[in-house]
Formats: sequence, structure tokens, C-alpha cells
Amino acid sequence: MKNIAITKDVQTSLSPSNVLDDLLDGNKRFVNNNMQAVDNSALVSQTVGGQFPKAVVLSCIDSRVPVETVLDQAIGDVFVARVAGNFENTDILGSLEYSCKVAGSKLILVLGHESCGAVKAACDGVELGNITDMLANILPAVKQSSDEVDGELNSSNKTFVAKTVENNVKLTIERIRERSSILKEMEDAGDIKIVGGVYMLSSGKVEML
Repeated sequence: MKNIAITKDVQTSLSPSNVLDDLLDGNKRFVNNNMQAVDNSALVSQTVGGQFPKAVVLSCIDSRVPVETVLDQAIGDVFVARVAGNFENTDILGSLEYSCKVAGSKLILVLGHESCGAVKAACDGVELGNITDMLANILPAVKQSSDEVDGELNSSNKTFVAKTVENNVKLTIERIRERSSILKEMEDAGDIKIVGGVYMLSSGKVEML
């Protein structure tokens, strides 16, 4: 039974590798339909005065990827930043910096997912209102994939979409390091890790890149 929230002492004692292992263990429990029992009332009352999450996950908004659920995490365990296509921008970077530098999280997980609608739209060059500007963040991954994949360069090509999902995660991680000196310095010092994975809708498994 999960009924004790993470304290500052517990958070401090964790290493980035510990945290990654914990999240992946949680995903295994999810895949095996053997998730931990949680006393939400206890966690709610314990976290009123503060929070000490161990990780921050940058995820897509997709309803099929509820981050805390697929990683089997509870109240107080993880920060989650969500935007269609799981890319970084100034607001997301500030949120990641807050999570790690201010609030003490040890891991940044950029989590893409199989058959991402935002990635498919970017692959197809969709233009519609503010969606156009949003998809521009994913176009570098589309361009990279177009040099790496044979066949139709649109969402009808499942290999092209899957490669673009992966490249989008990898490029997002690169840009996080480039655009945030705070996070890069923390990673270089070993205080945090910045890692990427893809959640498979078909299996429920997180596959690390």
C-alpha cells in the first residue's frame, strides 16, 4: 500500500538512476496489471504543506497516455508537463527548471508515444490556426526522418511516423540541454539525468531510447 508521500530526505537520498529504475518498474506493474494500492486520502493530507517529486515527465496531451497511471505513480511522486507533441518551449523549460533546480527532482523523462497525432499532423504539413505554430516545433524531427526513411513521407507511412516520434524525443532532449544552462549544468554535475522514451499504445510499455 502506497500511503506515505515522498519527503525531502527521501528525495535527497535518490539518485537519477534510482528514479529511472523506479519509473520503469512502475511501468512493468502497469503492463502486468499489478499496480500498487494507493491511499489517496493519506497522500493528499501529507502533501498539503509541500511536495518533493522525484522526477518530471514531459509528455504529450494524449488521453491514452495518462502519465501517472502508465508509470504507476501517485500523488506527490512526479511533476508532469504536457503539450501536444511533447516538445520544449520557454514555458516548458521554466517548468523543468523549477522541477529540478528549485523542487529537487532528479530525472527529466521526455515521453513520446506511438502513433502520436501531433507528429502525424506535422508529417502531413497540417496548417490550422494556432496548431500551425505548435507543429512547427516538431518539423525538425520530420525533416530528419525524411532523410532516414524510405517510402511516402506522410502519416500513411507508419515507419516514417515512428521514426519521427523517436527523433522528436531525441531532438527535444538536445534542445533542452542547449536552451537551459541550468539543466545542462545539473546533468553535467550528475545531479539529474535527462532521458527519453516512447510509450507504446499497443502494449502499454515504455521503450527507452
